[in-house]
Amino acid sequence: MLTLVAASIVASGQTFTCTPTHVWDGDGPVWCAEGPHLRIAGIAAREMDGTCRTNQPCPAATALEARDALVRLMGGAKGTISTGHVVVRGPRLTCRSEGAAGGNRTAAWCRLPSGADLSCAMIKTGTVLRWDRYWKGPACR
Repeated sequence: MLTLVAASIVASGQTFTCTPTHVWDGDGPVWCAEGPHLRIAGIAAREMDGTCRTNQPCPAATALEARDALVRLMGGAKGTISTGHVVVRGPRLTCRSEGAAGGNRTAAWCRLPSGADLSCAMIKTGTVLRWDRYWKGPACR
C-alpha cells in the first residue's frame, strides 16, 4: 500500500533529506518520502507536453529523455502511477532548500550519495540546461 505524505515547503537555507519515490520530469518535481516535492534548482527541462516556457532555457532533448535521465539517477523506474509519475526507489539525497518554487514545490540543491551535485549530474546528461537566472550552485566539472 502506498502512503503519501503531504508536501511541505522547506524553508530557504535549511538542509533536508529526500528519499525519492516519484519523478515527474527532468527538473521535478521529485516526490520525497519525507514529504517535500523537490524542484531541482538551477536547471531547466522541457515540460512533459514537449514545450518550453517562454521565460526559461529550452533544451534540445525531449521531456521524456530528461525525465528518463533523472529516473536513472534515482535508481531506475519501478513502475508508474495513474498521474503519470514514474515510481523510483532512489538513493537518499542531501539537499539545501532555496525556498518555494511555485505550488507545493521546494527548490533545492541536492547531492547524490557519491557527493556529486544533482543539478550538475543532470546537465552532464545533456537533457537539461543550466538556468543562469537561478544558478547558485557549484561549478560543474
